[in-house]
Amino acid sequence: MLKKALPFLTLLLLLSQLYGFAQSNQVTGKVTGSDNSPLVGVSIQISGTTQGAITDVDGNYRVEVPGNGSLIFSYIGYKNQTVPVNNRSVINVVLESDATALQEVVVTALGIKKEERKLGYSVSKVGGEVLNVAREANVANSLSGRVSGLNVAGTSGGPGSSARINIRGVTSFSGSSSPLIVINGVPMDNSNRGSSGEWGGADQGDGIGNINPDDIETMTVLKGSTASALYGSRAANGVIQITTKSGVKGKTTIEYNTNLQFDKAVDNTDWQYEYGQGTQGVRPVDVASAALSGRNSWGERLDGVPTIQSDGQLHPYSAVKDNIENFYRTAASWTNTVAISGGGDRGTYRLSLSNLDGQSILRNSGLDRKTVNFNTSYEITKKLSFNLMANYIDQKDKNRPYLSDAPMNANNIVFLATNVDQASLAPGYDASNNGLETAWSDDIYATNPWFVVNQFKNDISRRRLISAISARYQFFDFLSLQARVGYDFSSDRRFTVNPYGTLFSSNGEGSLEALYQGTRLELNTDALLSFSKNINDDFSIDASVGGNFRRNNTESTRLYGGQFIVPYLYTPTNTRTRNSEYLYTALETPSVYYTADFSYKYLTLSTTGRYDTFSSLPRGNRSLFTPSVSTSFVFSDLLNTPALNYGKIRASYAETSGEPAQPYQTAFYYNVNNPINGVARGSFDSKLPNANLKPFSLNEIEIGTEMKFLDNRLGLDVTYFDRKTEGEIVSASLSSSTGFNSRSVNLGSTSNRGIELMVSGNPIRSAFNWNTSFNFTKLKNEVLDIDQSENPSPLQTGTYRPLNGNISIVKGLPIAQVMAYDYKRDANGNVIVGANGVPLRGDLKPMGSGLPNLYGGWNNDFSYKNFNLSFLIDFKYNNKVLSATEHYSYVRGLNKATLVGRENGVVAEGVKEDGSVNETVVPAYIYYPQLANNVSAVSVLDGSFIKFRQLTLGYTFTPTLLTRTPFQSIGLSLVGRNLFTIMKHTDNIDPENTISSLVTYAGVEGGSLPFARTYGFTVNVKFK
Repeated sequence: MLKKALPFLTLLLLLSQLYGFAQSNQVTGKVTGSDNSPLVGVSIQISGTTQGAITDVDGNYRVEVPGNGSLIFSYIGYKNQTVPVNNRSVINVVLESDATALQEVVVTALGIKKEERKLGYSVSKVGGEVLNVAREANVANSLSGRVSGLNVAGTSGGPGSSARINIRGVTSFSGSSSPLIVINGVPMDNSNRGSSGEWGGADQGDGIGNINPDDIETMTVLKGSTASALYGSRAANGVIQITTKSGVKGKTTIEYNTNLQFDKAVDNTDWQYEYGQGTQGVRPVDVASAALSGRNSWGERLDGVPTIQSDGQLHPYSAVKDNIENFYRTAASWTNTVAISGGGDRGTYRLSLSNLDGQSILRNSGLDRKTVNFNTSYEITKKLSFNLMANYIDQKDKNRPYLSDAPMNANNIVFLATNVDQASLAPGYDASNNGLETAWSDDIYATNPWFVVNQFKNDISRRRLISAISARYQFFDFLSLQARVGYDFSSDRRFTVNPYGTLFSSNGEGSLEALYQGTRLELNTDALLSFSKNINDDFSIDASVGGNFRRNNTESTRLYGGQFIVPYLYTPTNTRTRNSEYLYTALETPSVYYTADFSYKYLTLSTTGRYDTFSSLPRGNRSLFTPSVSTSFVFSDLLNTPALNYGKIRASYAETSGEPAQPYQTAFYYNVNNPINGVARGSFDSKLPNANLKPFSLNEIEIGTEMKFLDNRLGLDVTYFDRKTEGEIVSASLSSSTGFNSRSVNLGSTSNRGIELMVSGNPIRSAFNWNTSFNFTKLKNEVLDIDQSENPSPLQTGTYRPLNGNISIVKGLPIAQVMAYDYKRDANGNVIVGANGVPLRGDLKPMGSGLPNLYGGWNNDFSYKNFNLSFLIDFKYNNKVLSATEHYSYVRGLNKATLVGRENGVVAEGVKEDGSVNETVVPAYIYYPQLANNVSAVSVLDGSFIKFRQLTLGYTFTPTLLTRTPFQSIGLSLVGRNLFTIMKHTDNIDPENTISSLVTYAGVEGGSLPFARTYGFTVNVKFK
């Protein structure tokens, strides 16, 4: 509907906006600074209109303006100047530098605006313009490499997949280390609705992935605990504050933004193409042997001789190297957004409608997201005003891809034998045999990829309303009261079917995996009494006191059953067996808090405090007070150094807290399960309740400095932080003799220390302008304690399908430690080889964290006249990848390392258990699979990388060029994301490929969609 209305709307705007300047005067002139140098790109606006011009490379301008009108000159870093025309034809203007431009206002906790110079902690702001030109379906991924201290990693699960966001490291054993997402001062739900594990599953997206980038004005990252302390436990890991766009008084703007991008799968494999399909060194000789060896390249040397394959046809026994390119499609993603904004003397408004049609590189998969956003503010009286924000999302995901080792995972195509064309597997089913899946490998649970593409159903839909309404009453100039209600309600539906004809299903009759309906409510009500007054010219006080009541409810039902009676009729009533589930959770947290800033000239002292009561914890242990204190010292105010424009030292200390990741861990709760022969079954959780649980605490110290030099051409921002958690809630194992498997206890402790650096510069400031910034984070994460024993066993959190490695928490090492079996060695370090000629398995050892401890990015923006060019390079170092792809490449004979010994067998370098030199010859097709199973260390890779992340090239048609058109401006941009990798150490995968956004699976790779390269264009049109 929106797409159909766009041409009509555009035509209507063209007709209604055309007008001339027949009675206007032409004014020319030059704009300079106080040093008489020309200023390039100064905005000249005709007062009372949206029309105007900008200065050229010499500071000159030309504009049509009524003789009795006025011109408004504005330029960043300079004071605005309004000049009456008075029928003049030449007006030259000298703009005065604005020292207050350095006093930038930022949005802090609870939506409170503060001068940046008064903040005693680190805050970073990202403008919306860098998020919506070259865009991601999940806007969180656009933050990668742009903010020091922030580490973002997306799940390789198609458009709209969830993102793992960590600020200053990971603090939680449970994996819930994401920051709180806040929209216009109101917290929103950012839960991961479902993810993949070692047994498969689909990533079902998170909360921030529903937000339309076109509606975002800024994203402010509150990094430290002091910055986020007012939000309580949910902000223990920081806050990302989203401010949405709003209208401007006295100015009506109609804007249309279209973005068309194309994703292309990148083939990162570097397989051997010397030997082809087969087992034990023999190629397939009939259809049955071909079907069993479709994923094995242990055959003969490729020679081009026609050979039988699983489709019953003869195909050349030759290398096929373009399977990934041909199986995955070039996927278009088209976003269209129309917005109208404006306002009068007493209020503003903005309404936008957006549609995203995003295809996945996996055929028959993608998402459709429609968004309506409305913002308005209105002054009812001189003292009373109100604001309303409503964001409605209707998103439909078609066939969300399964990842990891799941049946119905089409990404197993990557293991296709080196001489088999993926097209030979199509359509994946036998239409003459009730649509039965066509076998292609030795494992019926490895579903034929073309069967998945053509038959699988995994549809997810979400309708969501994020809204907030607030009212402010200004008693006096210095005293106001604000009341606010934030409402975030979502309704999810999931429909997942193993289709009729699926080989692993009973009698090939398929099954209904889930007909799921779920709702989630996040309700926040708060009130804030604020006092702000300048006591005298040197001393001021800003203080607020308030309270919040949070309620979070979830409710869901699931129907499932086996064996469809009528083929292809996928309804619950058409299954031979039917079962159901029902889940409900509820959380409440009442809170009170205060904040106070005391400023004297160049010194500011700030303090906050919050008192929370958690319903998820037992009486007596559910309340906690968390304070913070910070200070900022603007030392440049004491100095008279021309080279130093601005200098500040800041320091802070804060305490925050956290509750259990899940409620109902303090008492017994019973379930009524599906009946057997009509008799209902009861059960209780295998986790022993703990009536003594209490909130864990997090303490953080932060010290930093910010300086700007050489007329703001060079900026430096450095921060050191040290944060520590105590009483982390962990799951401790229990003996099965107790009748339980585990118990939640307050025993864990972690430490995160690090340095954040941001260097920004404006090396060239003339007709050609260059802005550059480099950010860098070095982090040291350490598990200080797990269960208060001297040598605690590692706490396993996740694993991968080969099941010979896992992700664990290990005392004395960083969280998300990759555990793998090393080679067994003797006292001299020699590899010990078994009697069968294959190296023996050694100890299960930590190999490194799945999370990087060194990351950052380099961003550059160039402009010349109306042209602009920008690019972003980002990097991550020192993380490990537990790669299922690498494991199976050894098992299936795809890895180039398996070429050694193909003809004459392999003799492992090492000694036998008796100390003698190993001389046993083992066939390659036996040696390498057993080696990979015994020694999972061969599947642990270095995940470090440097990537050319983003490139944009644009041209802007300015008002001067569009004087006699209905357009205020037109911007055209060519865009690219993930264009190429500058450096990596993973030969057969992209180091960012992941199956889950959860920290518990950080570093696990295998069975995900290939990494995609994105290119396209963006057009932005603003009408007069």
